[in-house]
Amino acid sequence: MVDHAQQLADRIWQRYDRKQRLIRYAVLLATLMLVVWAVRDIDIFWPWVWDAPNQISGLGARMWPPSAAGLNGIIAALIETVHIATLATFLTIFLALPVAYIAAQNTTPNRACLWFGRFILVSSRSVNTIIWALLFVAIFGPGVLAGILAIMFRSIGFIGKLMGEAIEEIDRRPVEAMEATGASKAKVVAYAIVPQVMPAFFAIVILRWDINIRESTVLGLVGAGGIGVILQGAIDTFAWPTVATILIAIIVLVLIGEAVTSLLRSKVL
Repeated sequence: MVDHAQQLADRIWQRYDRKQRLIRYAVLLATLMLVVWAVRDIDIFWPWVWDAPNQISGLGARMWPPSAAGLNGIIAALIETVHIATLATFLTIFLALPVAYIAAQNTTPNRACLWFGRFILVSSRSVNTIIWALLFVAIFGPGVLAGILAIMFRSIGFIGKLMGEAIEEIDRRPVEAMEATGASKAKVVAYAIVPQVMPAFFAIVILRWDINIRESTVLGLVGAGGIGVILQGAIDTFAWPTVATILIAIIVLVLIGEAVTSLLRSKVL
């Protein structure tokens, strides 16, 4: 009876053996130590953390009820925000597609162009939209132009990288067939590559437009236009009911943008 129980115990399936469990425990311990070290190193002022619920409660009380004063100006700023995102996305297409073409291994003219294209993509994605906005505000001054350029330069890396990957994943047989007939490079691109990447192109552009709407709502905090300008002004003047109205308006705008992008994807793709 004991031998039979021992045999059953030996047959119990275990996902990891002893060595694998020790490795996992060591990784978890190292991760925990790293988190503790990071929390201690950033020097958090813990009394403010413990007092945060009271501050949130007080701020919520000052925001309620939301104020309808200046609603026309808020709506106008929301429309401006959408314009910033739309224009930036549209202009990005003309810059991102050539970069995607030279950054894809199967279409780039040479290795120098390949690495140059990838350098542009990495540079664009490495700098946050707010940082781009600060740079362009310093160059062109506060306003919508700085916001459009900030979102455009950030979007180049996103659209260019995903389009480059889509180009690399195309079926090579149509390309080779056209090249075998002596078709020019332009015709190969137009009739063998473009039809294959068009679904990905529409999906990527629609997704990026949705992201740009969200990002354009905060550009005004650094003077780059949009609803963020009014939000920053309301915060600076302690007009908390107006702040609540602006936040609600931003949430509504994002929800509408999400609904529009879902509709576009269902119609186009």
